[in-house]
Amino acid sequence: MNAAVILFPGSNREGDVLRALSAHGAPKIVWHGESELPRGTDLVVLPGGFSYGDYLRCGAIAAHAPVMAAVRAHAERGGLVLGICNGFQILVEFGLLPGVLMRNENLRFICRMQHIRVERSDTKFAAQYKQGQSIKVAIAHGEGNYTADAETIARLEGDGRVAFRYCDAHGKLAKSANPNGSTHAIAGIYSERFNVLGLMPHPENLIDPLVGGIDGRGLFASLAAATAA
Repeated sequence: MNAAVILFPGSNREGDVLRALSAHGAPKIVWHGESELPRGTDLVVLPGGFSYGDYLRCGAIAAHAPVMAAVRAHAERGGLVLGICNGFQILVEFGLLPGVLMRNENLRFICRMQHIRVERSDTKFAAQYKQGQSIKVAIAHGEGNYTADAETIARLEGDGRVAFRYCDAHGKLAKSANPNGSTHAIAGIYSERFNVLGLMPHPENLIDPLVGGIDGRGLFASLAAATAA
């Protein structure tokens, strides 16, 4: 799998993403000021962090970086794009995904392990999971409360574009299992063509049993299998 990881000033999870991707190829770092992606790129990853210090709004300045025009072109060609945490925020600010990430409901930064439920397993991002499976990942965000207008939420739900929801260890939805107050417990969403995924949790942090589990491996293995086909 030929993956390109976009590095913005303030990114801090690119190393974790590179490690997760390295099991499936040799990922490349692409600086935000570049205007092109490496030839043959299959997957573009926007990692977590605090791009440009989260000034204005999280992801708002990064959405205007020169490289984002190449990311849009890649997505429009059907290329795969993954935005994790701050990367998700950038994707909604850039308009590749709808909605917005607001301050957490409790107005506090949250950093902990969290279960999310796989809403569908027939996509290139989740084929190694089972529909309804509860997987353990990590969360670390202050603005992860996914919000959109009622029409957008209805369209996401109706089109099956909710990728993951916050849940308990048994896959059940509950207010106590929703760490940030996201609408319908949404933890991640797909684009209309299902080739762009944005999610707040960090699957790249759960790929090694030494740090608490390997549930995150399935996402990267799914992408590798999809790009090898």
